[in-house]
Amino acid sequence: MRTRALTLVLALLLLAGCSSGGGRDDGPVTLRFQSLAWQAESVTANKELVGQWNATHADVKVEYIQGSWDSVHDQLLTSFEGGEAPDVIHDASDDLADFAYGGCLADLTDLLPARLKSDIPRRSWETTTFGEGVYGVPFLQEPRVLVANATWLKRSGVRIPTPEHPWSWAEFRQITRRLSGDGKYGVAWPLKEPVSATLNLSLSAGGQLFHRDADGDVTVRFEAGDAVVPRTVHDQIGADRSASPTTLGSGGSDTLPGFFGGRYAMVPLGFSYRQQIAQQAPKGFRWQVLPAPAGADGPTQGVSPQTLSVAADSRHKKEAVAFIDFLLRPKNMVRLALGDWMLPTGAQALSDPALHTAKDDWATGAALAAHLRPAPAQTVRGYPEWKDKVATPAFQEYYSGAIGLGELRERLEKDGNRVLARYQR
Repeated sequence: MRTRALTLVLALLLLAGCSSGGGRDDGPVTLRFQSLAWQAESVTANKELVGQWNATHADVKVEYIQGSWDSVHDQLLTSFEGGEAPDVIHDASDDLADFAYGGCLADLTDLLPARLKSDIPRRSWETTTFGEGVYGVPFLQEPRVLVANATWLKRSGVRIPTPEHPWSWAEFRQITRRLSGDGKYGVAWPLKEPVSATLNLSLSAGGQLFHRDADGDVTVRFEAGDAVVPRTVHDQIGADRSASPTTLGSGGSDTLPGFFGGRYAMVPLGFSYRQQIAQQAPKGFRWQVLPAPAGADGPTQGVSPQTLSVAADSRHKKEAVAFIDFLLRPKNMVRLALGDWMLPTGAQALSDPALHTAKDDWATGAALAAHLRPAPAQTVRGYPEWKDKVATPAFQEYYSGAIGLGELRERLEKDGNRVLARYQR
């Protein structure tokens, strides 16, 4: 009897240890928050907000975990498979589809507070909606812009575009030709990762690339609107000699020394690159932010916002969403946006005067926010594999001149649809 009683006690203790802990009787709940913030201002803002939460919430504590954009997808795959995923997950919306459809992320539809749902526009929520569920809160976004040598442009006498009157793609090509010569180039395209830049900018010309039928299946069709941006870049490099061929394999930061040195008049970059430019530009170097060229659909472009999700296996989903709601209060969202030099998705945060100043051209970016739409690949299952195995090498070869537009189309469609089909069986 004593043995049976002792066994029963031990079993109960074991069950208690394996059950969802963190109740008030068991001590404070601990949430693990994995952040991908990397710029010093952003890391500081995130850590200080976590500290503010912990100072005012005795029953729910948050542990800050530093992640990395370079390895987040594989790291999350491993943590989901091992049952060790963080409770609150920082990622980007174009990385969520497979995790959402695979049951790794919690559906937040019934957990989100009304304030957060109404403050963030529907177009932003579309980036984290997969099927009938919402699997992340989109909170930071950035348009692609042209960062230009202001002195060079002023001396050239070209028309300076504004968010209200951007250059067309044809005008952009003409201007880069006009700015080139004597070993200098009108533009440098850093296309080490060519797919998202090409697809997102192509929305302005009516490009969609991914088409979903009535059954929900996705196919790739490379149509006239999809060809405008790739052809422009290709012709600037090969025919016009107005774009540097040496930057095709470069990342955005790699182009900055040449930009500062007067080799390139403009560089297409994400809005957040302004921080590096402001910090690294030589004394007296004048730069400005211009809107990206516009096509038939105006200055529309695709974005993949940064997101906050909750792991499906988290035992504290309500507490995790409460922390997300705190982190994304309007004042806090502004702080995170300023720290990352990006734009908030929330309407209240976006209206903050700090994001509409002439300094560092915040106002130019804020004026583009209304034209941002979900990136074409947001809800496409198998997109990461399609991008890595098919689209990236195909675009790289096309931009370098190794293949023509016809072969680019064939590879994106034929090889691409073969990859996507495996995810839609």
